[in-house]
Amino acid sequence: MKVFGLNKSSWVVFLMVFFINQLAAQTNSVEKYVKVDSTKSPSNVIELKLEEVIITAQKREELLQKAPLSVSIFNKKEIEQFGFRKINDISGLVPNLYSAEPGDERNVTSLRGISTTSYDPTVATYIDGVNQFNLDTYIPVLFDVERIEVLRGPQGTLYGRNAMGGVINIITKQPTNETGGFAELSLGNYNQSRVAIGVRTPFIKNKLFAGASILYQGRDGYYSNDFNNTSYDQQKSFSANYFLKYMMNSKWQMSLNWKHYSGNSEGPFPLAAGVEEGLANPYKLNQNAITTMRDQTMNASLAIQYKGSKLQFSSISSFQKNYRYYTQPIDGDFSPLDAISIQNNYGKSWNNIKAYTQEFKINSPSNPSNKLAWLAGAYLFYQEAPVKQATRFGADANLLMIGDSLFTLLNTTQSNKIGMALYGQISYAIKNNFRVTLGLRHDMEKQKQSVAGYYQHDPMPDYYESYPDTSASISFNAFSPKLSVDYTTKSGAVFYASYNKGYRTGGLSPLSSDPSQPPLMGYSPEFSDNIELGYKQRFLNNRIYMNLVAYYTKVSNAQVPTLLLPDAITVTKNTGALNSKGIEAEITTIPFKGLNIQYILGLTDASYTSLNLSQQSGAIDLSGKRPLFTPSYNSALTVQYTYAFPKKNISAYVRSTMKNMGNTYFDLKNTIQQNPYTLVNASMGLNVNKISFEIWSKNWFNQNYIAYAFDFGAIHLGNPALFGVTLTTKF
Repeated sequence: MKVFGLNKSSWVVFLMVFFINQLAAQTNSVEKYVKVDSTKSPSNVIELKLEEVIITAQKREELLQKAPLSVSIFNKKEIEQFGFRKINDISGLVPNLYSAEPGDERNVTSLRGISTTSYDPTVATYIDGVNQFNLDTYIPVLFDVERIEVLRGPQGTLYGRNAMGGVINIITKQPTNETGGFAELSLGNYNQSRVAIGVRTPFIKNKLFAGASILYQGRDGYYSNDFNNTSYDQQKSFSANYFLKYMMNSKWQMSLNWKHYSGNSEGPFPLAAGVEEGLANPYKLNQNAITTMRDQTMNASLAIQYKGSKLQFSSISSFQKNYRYYTQPIDGDFSPLDAISIQNNYGKSWNNIKAYTQEFKINSPSNPSNKLAWLAGAYLFYQEAPVKQATRFGADANLLMIGDSLFTLLNTTQSNKIGMALYGQISYAIKNNFRVTLGLRHDMEKQKQSVAGYYQHDPMPDYYESYPDTSASISFNAFSPKLSVDYTTKSGAVFYASYNKGYRTGGLSPLSSDPSQPPLMGYSPEFSDNIELGYKQRFLNNRIYMNLVAYYTKVSNAQVPTLLLPDAITVTKNTGALNSKGIEAEITTIPFKGLNIQYILGLTDASYTSLNLSQQSGAIDLSGKRPLFTPSYNSALTVQYTYAFPKKNISAYVRSTMKNMGNTYFDLKNTIQQNPYTLVNASMGLNVNKISFEIWSKNWFNQNYIAYAFDFGAIHLGNPALFGVTLTTKF
């Protein structure tokens, strides 16, 4: 794969020469700097207090410490130190958040027992203010990121559909009046390589700014395929983020952003046949159908902002597109048999998902001294999803009790979604230390879906209609209120209580080969009611930060998924109710200069209060079972010690993170279980002015664990032990 005309080895040589030149330049600058003042270098100063953090979780700027909601923050330094490469790297580092991918680079996220079980997520992802519409259209990789905010609990009022579990808000770095940038080179086992370069600069100071960053990363597969004795699941991807900002005057500004991701997975969905087999022979599989999954995602947005002294306005328009297909049929039986394979490579007219979103917002200026703070907005969207997929039953299909062989079932689905929402929120300080917040959102949505089925049997080449072209539509709406009160003591402690309502959108079931599951059956939105009590406090002159939360969530009209085989199609029905309650804690402290300790804890007691699962043998009562992808607890302890060398602009650090995950289930019957396990990550590094060198490891002790599983038994293991080195410069 070539990037800007250079292959990977050329990029490595280029980066090494670049870093050597930078190191020489920085060494000279260190000598000059020491002659002037050897005690005030930015990398030589270690603070003895925690910094104040500004967040935009409530779509306006405010201090993290004062915000009356549960939100976890990773700043740019922590993002680098944790070594975040993809969005799901935050899994286990946020109370009650679990995120894994089943082998196709999509993130499947659960928060407080509210799990993503379909293409409509329960945890919404926003990047630079743009809603990543569903699992098809978001970009999973992370680079050149300024801040990550994780809002825990329903965020229906401000974020609407599919934010029932929470929101992941990602903000990338923006250009300023100072030219700056970075370059990164990372190498590791499994032939890992990561090359990233970014620059931000003013074309016209105080007027026109631009920024660009690119990323290439690749690795060999973690799995080996016994069928042909080759590596399986090799990954390569190229990503880019381009940014243009124009300041029309002191109040008006316009930003144009274009993000792109292109990924190749040579062996998607590396799955073992079952728990025992997968853990006894980790990272081994035996599949005859070998393919490459190509994933092309584009996200473009235009943001216009007005910042007046009495009123602020913003408009964000976006266009998102994803084209994902297999170059050859993918193995559907996960074995060396010629039994079942799935094909979806039918050209760009199919499996090319497009989404358009538009959000308008007006709000009062962010000023903590104002008694009244308010905002109001409107959100509109349109999505079209043409899907064409065939299931091929080969010569060995009879061995799997199919009843026939050498035939193909072809299904097409044309889906369109259109909707809008109106929302508003107002906060009023009854007294200087007591504030009340009210919010309400009304979402309206309409969906239309058309399906058709076709049948072909060898040796006849023609397809025959097996299910006529049929259409159906469905409409629904939802109200999402919010009420919260917060009280700030004289010592700065914040106590708050809140009620939030969230919802996940409904839809229509697809066409499958199972005659007992008719298509175009509507299912309604899923709703949740959440009550939360929180406490935030800083102690000892900002050397200790504590955030404690207790919550109770009740989910009604729960959407329960059923995976239909061999099509690998999910049918959703409203057949359950769920209760989830738990506690969360975040503690950060600097006990003495150079030592930083972070600890998080999440306890989730979640179970279905009612759940009836239909099967051919009849309904099964699964009341009392735990929801999918929900560890009973998670905790993480991070310890970092940094030493600044005297009279030199040099510092060194060691860092370790220990993550603990509780019992996790991957099927509704709770038969596929991952027992509690611990992951240890560690790193050590050296900073010389703006040059950083790091040695790192993830899953240091090579813990084998199930990261994802399908309810028919196939499992996907978490990543094995990874080791590497990273060289970074900032300029």
